Amino acid sequence: MGIFSGLLGNASKKDNDKVERQLENILIPGEQVDLAYVLVRDLIVFTEKRLILVDKQGVTGKKTSYKSIPYHSISRFTVESSGNFDLDAELKIWISSALEPAEVLQFKSDNNVFEIQQALATAVLE
Repeated sequence: MGIFSGLLGNASKKDNDKVERQLENILIPGEQVDLAYVLVRDLIVFTEKRLILVDKQGVTGKKTSYKSIPYHSISRFTVESSGNFDLDAELKIWISSALEPAEVLQFKSDNNVFEIQQALATAVLE
């Protein structure tokens, strides 16, 4: 169900080595990918130092935005599961003392949102 999960907005795991090659210009020397998820065309990447959100933009996806969030900057995060009428699950991330979330990630189901939340909790709280 891999490609269909991506098309429907479900996050699915991606091979760490492939992601490291893809992000070779973004990662610092010695930085390794611990966990990576693909969400349609975008990536959610956990390294030992930071969270990297890769946003493919435009029709071709050639233009790409890389958002790097050091774990020590994340002050809080929430996960919201999908319901009967609201079918989207959400993960919100706040930076420092900001009132609004710095990032809101939407998923079409709960499939991996809790796994991603656990990875974020492990990275931030350890």
